[in-house]
Amino acid sequence: MGDPVFKSSVELTLKVIGGKWKPVILCHLTDGIRRFGELKRDMPDITQKMLTQQLRELEEDGIVDRKIYTQVPPKVEYSLTSYGASIKEVLDVMAEWGLKHQEKVKEHV
Repeated sequence: MGDPVFKSSVELTLKVIGGKWKPVILCHLTDGIRRFGELKRDMPDITQKMLTQQLRELEEDGIVDRKIYTQVPPKVEYSLTSYGASIKEVLDVMAEWGLKHQEKVKEHV
């Protein structure tokens, strides 16, 4: 019935980075530090509430770092932690697979 360690580790990975928005957020953060407004502008279909929630979950999992500047107006920056930067390898593989899938879909249209 397959390797249970493999299955559980895939489940754990998806628990941390799965969903509609987390991989997209992580892709934007692989380019460097982003402010909340920049992320929101780059992902116009995500709600402010959902972006906040996803960033908090990624922060809790040690993937994203949030830096708050005490100024008026408040300034908050998000970046990948050194541990979070390791996710780029996973995102690269996902992007490669997505391109292959896109080609396969085009063949059947």
